[in-house]
Amino acid sequence: MKASSPRPPAKPLSRSTARNSALINQLATPGLGSLLAGRYAAGIGQLVLALAGFGMILGWFVLVLMQTFNDIEGQASTKSYAWLGEAGALTFILSWLWALVTSLDLLREAGRNENETPSPPYLPPNEEAGDGGRRSG
Repeated sequence: MKASSPRPPAKPLSRSTARNSALINQLATPGLGSLLAGRYAAGIGQLVLALAGFGMILGWFVLVLMQTFNDIEGQASTKSYAWLGEAGALTFILSWLWALVTSLDLLREAGRNENETPSPPYLPPNEEAGDGGRRSG
């Protein structure tokens, strides 16, 4: 496929895909559900924010553990690392809220797609077969 060839049109978002993506976004990893639903820019942004927040929380936890170990060993150097944990929590919460907004948008879009999907045309039974369209087996 050439780099200049146009992308095929994306199929409309179904209600089940939107629901599953929203659940993954809110209950598993912010951004992962957005990526699965095809919202690549939002999904990557949410995932990067969530991983950065998690990394900061993990760094805060390691620093607190090191400080606790030093206190046990008698090398007491008390320094507060709360700012790192708070910044990590805030970053993660922001990514989760962004994922919430995207999830609600996915559900709204799926509802619109469901309402716009035309129903198949009515096909009357085949009268030429003489049995009302039923096949005898």
